[in-house]
Amino acid sequence: QVQLVESGGGLVQAGGSLRLSCAASGRVDSINAMGWYRQAPGKQRELVATISRGGSSTDYGDSVAGRFTISRDNAKNTMYLQMNSLKPEDTAVYYCNTRVWHIDYWGRGTQVTVSS
Repeated sequence: QVQLVESGGGLVQAGGSLRLSCAASGRVDSINAMGWYRQAPGKQRELVATISRGGSSTDYGDSVAGRFTISRDNAKNTMYLQMNSLKPEDTAVYYCNTRVWHIDYWGRGTQVTVSS
């Protein structure tokens, strides 16, 4: 079992920045790749970014590439998402995800609201 808890969301003006955190607990030794997803009202959940176990490989959704940066600190069992140049269309609930032994684990999400 793996537990994921997101934090760091909030209300920010367009052009501002936020840093999200995802703290993992439980069988953290089994965690490999991790990712951030988001879901806006009335829309499907979409991939924001992924990161490999060691952090050397990252991937971003087209809508956030160049503005968001994913990272992780395995010593702290924590993953981060630095979000810069935020836009109103970034407003969504942001979820942390990992897959262990073919089972997807999700956090409860953290709300990010960007005002224009």
